[in-house]
Amino acid sequence: MVLEIYLDLFSQPCRSVYIFAKKNGVPFEYKSVSLLAGEQYGEEFGKINVLRKAPAIRDGDFCLAESVAIMTYLAEKYKTPDHWFPADLQKRAQVNEYLSWQHSAMRPHGSKIFWLKLMIPKVMGTEVPKEKMDAALEDLDGTLKLFEEKFLQDRPFIVGDQISLADLVAIVEIMQPVGAGLDVFETRPKLSAWRDRVRDAIGAELFDEAHQGILSSQESAKSMDSSKLQHFKARILKLFL
Repeated sequence: MVLEIYLDLFSQPCRSVYIFAKKNGVPFEYKSVSLLAGEQYGEEFGKINVLRKAPAIRDGDFCLAESVAIMTYLAEKYKTPDHWFPADLQKRAQVNEYLSWQHSAMRPHGSKIFWLKLMIPKVMGTEVPKEKMDAALEDLDGTLKLFEEKFLQDRPFIVGDQISLADLVAIVEIMQPVGAGLDVFETRPKLSAWRDRVRDAIGAELFDEAHQGILSSQESAKSMDSSKLQHFKARILKLFL
């Protein structure tokens, strides 16, 4: 039975899993799940992931959720090149350090900009107070500075000379505010050069394919059916406003 991967490429974690699987030649069947349409709450998806989140996988009778868990599972099962999740104790610890930190830093701050700058005002039609946007921009700026100073430093990648899962998880999160029209690379040459190295390591075609949807978000938002978001609008506004 072929590996099934449930994805929505508007989601940062889904993009990381998709890129990792495609780059490493993992054979899988792509199963589309529209998170904005609420398809994760359907009965069938609930059999795959009771957490109601994507990405998720089904490998025979085995189901697994959470992007980091999925990628490390795939790395071990398919014996992907060592640089992705190094066997070396200290290098693997560095990868895990970033993966542990980003959940409460890069991920929420990048996501918040996407919702405050694009989805909430342009699709949901709700005005975002200036002080909320200013605070979100300040949080993101501080997080990006920490990323450069602590995790990237003067290295080509987070763990030395080759790309790892840490870089992959970082880039998909940092691209999210770009999709809302905030070019976080414009005034950050070190970050921009790292982005270019990551894109080259992944392969430009695959990188661009995975990010095509999110980078077209400003245009697609103009014709997006806002009624599809009503099922979680209250929760989104409570979370971000």
